[in-house]
Amino acid sequence: MLKECWKKVQETCPLVHNITNYVTVNDVANVLLAAGGSPIMSDEPEDVEDITSICGGLNINIGTLNERTIEGMFRAGRKANELGHPVLLDPVGTGASKLRTETADRLVRELHFTVIRGNISEIKTIAYGSGTTKGVDADVADAVTEESLPAAVDFARGLAKRLDTVIAITGAIDIVADADTAYVIRNGRPEMGRITGTGCQLSGLVTAYVTANPEQPLEAAATAVTLMGVAGETGWERMQEGDGNSTYRNRIIDAIYNMDGETLEQRAKIERM
Repeated sequence: MLKECWKKVQETCPLVHNITNYVTVNDVANVLLAAGGSPIMSDEPEDVEDITSICGGLNINIGTLNERTIEGMFRAGRKANELGHPVLLDPVGTGASKLRTETADRLVRELHFTVIRGNISEIKTIAYGSGTTKGVDADVADAVTEESLPAAVDFARGLAKRLDTVIAITGAIDIVADADTAYVIRNGRPEMGRITGTGCQLSGLVTAYVTANPEQPLEAAATAVTLMGVAGETGWERMQEGDGNSTYRNRIIDAIYNMDGETLEQRAKIERM
């Protein structure tokens, strides 16, 4: 599964339209290029429908909202749905403010998403309409642990069924689920949380993978999540004395650039449930 999904990205070079977080837009573009995809960034409402039309997939990230970008998200999302293109939602900071929570709720009600990817607190807010976060990070009380994993998997499957989507909950333990099947992924490093935007980068990756593998969105999303985790481990192994989080960010991107299907499969810590 992993090798096949990885190979499809290399073969097709998926073109991804990103309406994404201003804080991380450059890193999202570089991760997509490193993975074998191609990024376009546009959030101007008068531009987004044309851009979405020439792309294969759409990545919507609500990390830096304003009225103009919100309109752009809905216009692009409706066009992508009309064309049958994969669409991902990254509900950054949902639950932290009224605007974020209400925007995410409206997006989910009015558009169809192939994948919704976020931390556990963000996904719970999507499910229940309200929640708590630590800024744009997950609330510690929500953290997925080995003890809470079975309940978290059931929650992800149930939400995936209700919304007819793939749910990707990322954190110390990652869960990627549709209504019937869940993949649990234990790759990654805690230090990845000290880099701004690893989640945003991952959303770009997942969008590229589901665009390149449209017939198997669950497996494609799980492959992308695994890839990011393995890259985080590989990048950390290459850190040297004096390196910090800026270097680590670049080493993760380099690890994605140098990844191959065999290495991905060998290093994957993925379990089907």
